[in-house]
Amino acid sequence: MKPPPAPPSDTEIAARLRREIAEGAPLKDGRLPPERELAQRHGISRARLRRVLDLLAADGTIFRRRGQGTFVLPPPATDAARLKPLARRVTPAEVIEVRLSLEPRLAALAATRATPQERAQFAQIAAATQSAEDQRSYDAADDIFHYKIAEMAHNALFLTMYEAIRSVRQEASWIRPRAETYSGAVFEMLAQQHQALATAIIEGDEPRAAETMKTHLHSVSETLSRADTAP
Repeated sequence: MKPPPAPPSDTEIAARLRREIAEGAPLKDGRLPPERELAQRHGISRARLRRVLDLLAADGTIFRRRGQGTFVLPPPATDAARLKPLARRVTPAEVIEVRLSLEPRLAALAATRATPQERAQFAQIAAATQSAEDQRSYDAADDIFHYKIAEMAHNALFLTMYEAIRSVRQEASWIRPRAETYSGAVFEMLAQQHQALATAIIEGDEPRAAETMKTHLHSVSETLSRADTAP
């Protein structure tokens, strides 16, 4: 008589969850279902589910925030609702101006403060922006890429400031129409810049990380300007 099959390991359950997420697992506002529901679905305890979610958080598949839930994309700013009126007033130039003041510094800090595990994870995140097959997948990869830099700076106040900028960009009415005009060549250029930026951060080159982020943001600004003036 054959012994019963061994129960799946945490790694195997994590792989199953990754597949479900990649295939469009049921989400609400970008959140995974509650832990109790997920644990029941996979036939495991909530304690074990948390270990599995720790694995997914470590490789960048999910983002967890106490009081808000588990997200497949970076979570919204805690004051996102308050920022909506602001998003209706700001211009692309104003957003880029603020990003240029903040994100090069975040990149420099990430280059010096990221842990070895974060650097390895970030290499995979950077690669995802180059392999994106459509607008939606690129937008998701780009969102994670820049958010991860802010996280790796390991400064809670800087991260809060970045989250506010991110929320304003997501709510602004001009983001989607302009992004939809990007050509394949534009996506390729931005992805190459992501790779150069990732390399500088992973290698711990603080000045190069800051300068490469500046170059990237100037390219984004120029691209948005061209889209804005296109017939």
